[in-house]
Amino acid sequence: MRGYGVPVARQLQLVRLLARPRPPIPGQGILDPSVTTMRVRPADLDIYLHVNNGTYLQMMDVARTNYIADLGGFPLLRQKGWYPVVAAQTVTYRRSLTLGQRFDVTTRVVGWDERVVYLEQVFTRGDDLCARGLVAGRFLTRGSGVRVPAPEVIGLLGDGRPAPELPEDVAGWARSLGVAHRA
Repeated sequence: MRGYGVPVARQLQLVRLLARPRPPIPGQGILDPSVTTMRVRPADLDIYLHVNNGTYLQMMDVARTNYIADLGGFPLLRQKGWYPVVAAQTVTYRRSLTLGQRFDVTTRVVGWDERVVYLEQVFTRGDDLCARGLVAGRFLTRGSGVRVPAPEVIGLLGDGRPAPELPEDVAGWARSLGVAHRA
């Protein structure tokens, strides 16, 4: 594929995961973390030989796909005709990831409101924090594009737990971007 920094390999990984998701984890709850282990590939690198900032976003897509798979969510979402989209995201970088390094992306839901499900995605290599992403996700209905209220999605995928209070940094971030529910 031509263009600047389009890592085809991560796109193919995502397509494969959507076609054949990993098996659900028995007892996995909506607030339980999901861990995806990856290794830095040559196509992930920029000209400075560390992971390209855009590649982090694709790695986050892969990890969120695994999160949904861990919940056993794909058949449920397919039945409803719902699919996830990113409304907003931000990443803070701490340490570089370089060729061949193995790392984990831990994905967890930190809360939701009427419109949005909020996730935190943390990249670690051993005990080292490499990056932290915040994601505001919505669900849409296939064909019509109608937004699905976040509590309905949580009701479908969740285990009946009430919404936790959003961490203040996440709530402030959501308000500043205008993605948070407005009363």
